Amino acid sequence: MAVFTRPRQAFVIAGVLGLALSATACGTGDDKKSNNAGSAECAAYDKYEGHDGKKVSIYASIRDAEADLLERSWKTFEDCTGIEIDYEGNAEFEAQLPVRVDGGNAPDLAFVPQPGLVKRFADAGKLKSLGADTKTMAEQNLPADWLKYGTVNGTLYGVPLGANVKSFVWYSPKLFKEKGWTVPTSWDDMIKLSDTIAASGIKPWCAGIESGDATGWPATDWVEDVILRTQGPEVYDQWTTHAIPFNDPRIVDAVNRAGTILKNEKYMNGGFGGVKSIGTTAFGEAGLPVTTGKCAMHRQASFYANQFPEGTKVSEDGDAFAFYFPAIDTAKGKPVLGAGEFVVGYADRPEVQAVQTYLASSEYVNSRAKLGNWVTANNKLDIANVASPIDKLSVQILQDKSGVFRFDGSDLMPAAVGAGTFWKGMVEWINGKDTASVLQGIESSWK
Repeated sequence: MAVFTRPRQAFVIAGVLGLALSATACGTGDDKKSNNAGSAECAAYDKYEGHDGKKVSIYASIRDAEADLLERSWKTFEDCTGIEIDYEGNAEFEAQLPVRVDGGNAPDLAFVPQPGLVKRFADAGKLKSLGADTKTMAEQNLPADWLKYGTVNGTLYGVPLGANVKSFVWYSPKLFKEKGWTVPTSWDDMIKLSDTIAASGIKPWCAGIESGDATGWPATDWVEDVILRTQGPEVYDQWTTHAIPFNDPRIVDAVNRAGTILKNEKYMNGGFGGVKSIGTTAFGEAGLPVTTGKCAMHRQASFYANQFPEGTKVSEDGDAFAFYFPAIDTAKGKPVLGAGEFVVGYADRPEVQAVQTYLASSEYVNSRAKLGNWVTANNKLDIANVASPIDKLSVQILQDKSGVFRFDGSDLMPAAVGAGTFWKGMVEWINGKDTASVLQGIESSWK
């Protein structure tokens, strides 16, 4: 699922200052080559020369403070090559991108977070295959497991960009220390801890699945993580490709196990109300009570670090941090659920291909990482450029060759199911509809 963030004053100010300083140091601000073109700073961009004055449009879900960081990350590239990148972020990206593409108003490039949506556009003949330089760069720098998610019928269309690790539980190290609670390392320990916390008068869990047109997606992440932990990656792959039905008994079991937490009134929903409040609680607000002592744990991805208020210390001994969502069946390995965006092209002009190649390069991923709040599966990322403790932990997990990684299941499915009936079905489930009926409805929608 795409990453939506709310503004953070410090980052916005930093972005304005960064752009001002960059313009002062690198050129005239006219979106053409700066006076530094040809300098040592620009030497890394020589391969992208020849497109001075050209414009490339990019459309994505990333907005507010994160969009500011994104635009800063390619500023030197713009100054050195003379290519202007026209970026637009939209909270309703998943709904609006198909409208724009089908209406003949496609962007040059888009950052698509759903492989299922990549396949939909590729099958419809809307996407351009990668240029030779982009394909070579992608194959050199990205793991094969990630490249397969941007491949349709043997053709690579999408280059992995940003990534996130979803198998995390956020908590307050300060609160845990104060209460004498220990971070659980198994599912059984996590349930015992939940019971202990509930008995203390604090709700052990908080959650929220409201996200505009994408309402429901956080609950699908819960289900996916539990399927990986109860059934393993092989069954998970069969489920996401519809080799087994959506309402297979093993999937029913996993959803019900997720429900032992999400639909447990004793556990939910610290700071907001009971179980049904999950459906109306905005996902970005849902984990904030861990820093106020109103709830103890919140299962959410690595990117949730960006949701905490300015001044929150996110670290192993701070106001908030995260631990690995524990395994259930250790024989299934230590699975990790994750997601990310894929850079796909609806145009293949030379300047568009140059930008797409650059976004797969070492220069780009390290430029973006140095600005903070970002990780990638790109193996050219130097972890020394990653400052945040939670981002360092995420990169270590992504670069761990022994890990069992699987991409977000709803993003792998056809969009009508993964971003449609699955999301909506989880809302109905949270609101009280039984598991069997919900899964049967989703199964019936899969053609």
